[in-house]
Amino acid sequence: MYWTVHTSGGPKLVSNAAVAIGTSIFTFGGYCVDVDHTKFKPIDIHILDTEKLKWWKPELNNQDCSCAPFMRYGHTAINLGSNIYLWGGFNGNRACNTLYCFNTETLKWTTPSVFGHKPEPRDGHSACIIQNCMYIFGGYEEGSGLFASDLYMLNLHSMEWSIVKTEGRPPSNRDYHTATAIDNKMYIFGGRSDWAASRQIDTDTYCSYIYYLDTSRGKWIRPNVYGSKPIARRSHSAFVKDGFFYIFGGFNKNKDLHFQDIHRYDPVSSTWMKILPKGTPPCARRRQICQLVNDRIFIAGGISPIFPKPVSITDQYVQFNANLKEHDDLHILDLSKILNFLSLSELQKKTISCISFFIEPSLKDMCMVNVWENMEEKKIDNINDLHIPLSLKHDMAAFHPFEIMETNIDMMQSSEENLIVLLS
Repeated sequence: MYWTVHTSGGPKLVSNAAVAIGTSIFTFGGYCVDVDHTKFKPIDIHILDTEKLKWWKPELNNQDCSCAPFMRYGHTAINLGSNIYLWGGFNGNRACNTLYCFNTETLKWTTPSVFGHKPEPRDGHSACIIQNCMYIFGGYEEGSGLFASDLYMLNLHSMEWSIVKTEGRPPSNRDYHTATAIDNKMYIFGGRSDWAASRQIDTDTYCSYIYYLDTSRGKWIRPNVYGSKPIARRSHSAFVKDGFFYIFGGFNKNKDLHFQDIHRYDPVSSTWMKILPKGTPPCARRRQICQLVNDRIFIAGGISPIFPKPVSITDQYVQFNANLKEHDDLHILDLSKILNFLSLSELQKKTISCISFFIEPSLKDMCMVNVWENMEEKKIDNINDLHIPLSLKHDMAAFHPFEIMETNIDMMQSSEENLIVLLS
């Protein structure tokens, strides 16, 4: 994996809802200190052209905006074909439980008629789609002041809401977690809650367990988990690639930590691995958007601490500061450079001294690697001191100041708990 692009100057995206369709990423709403969310203005829409790396705002065809949702944060969005379904969210004054549909071809909002048992208004919940059904879990009910642990399903064919009756012990009450769909299972990770009272107080509780709902059996399962487990967190991002799910970033108030790490979970072996891509990662943050388009992950926006004085950075975790900065940046993680490697089960069966990787790099890839190696060998810390094409600088995410991420990793550590796979 390589971090290949770092740019700025886009919209400030904090606690947005985002959906990737084709080569475009659609983002809706979010929180910004410059916006008065209580005035119920129509929700902002920003679209990223992932080929040209340009943001633009669409001109909606229904100019009266009577069917458009009001500006909000903590909502969710999923898509079925060219339709994006937006649900929930809070504007600092009111939470919402109306279902909105945005057609990405006509650029029109509608409010579909729904039936059945609707969830209570909330924000910070999760949503994913499995077999044409949208599942809503958890969140914070602004009206009751309670964290939720209920599970609802909206059949997007019949447009009927229902409470999902399940077996097994469900995840605890929580908000700002992630729900990730793989096959017919919904995986829940992270989030903030208070297990004692299910009510928001000053002391947060964070869950590091993985739960999944087997929708074919209607059963919650908490699997035994192995490997290098990530620290519990909320307001992180999750995405799926080749049957694995990954998490990036997030925040843990109790530890006063923002994160910039990437972890991968293998549902087959129930194993976590910490992933260290090449290049310069985004700074530690929370409430960013994270979308997969082809073999590239696009991370934009979020919020991070502002450091008025130097602080220590340890193991990619950054000490929290009360002053926060809203980001307008964009980062791209290129997954096409993922290499083939042996699974943990194969490593347990074989004693090997090295792992062979197989890849067909492009000429540009080889140039990037050569520049990185020369900078490390010659102890050059500013890429502007090198005479290379500007396009190559951009692809290397080489904007001043440029830092090389040191990744001296032992690929064959004796403890499986500390196994780190370097993808380069």
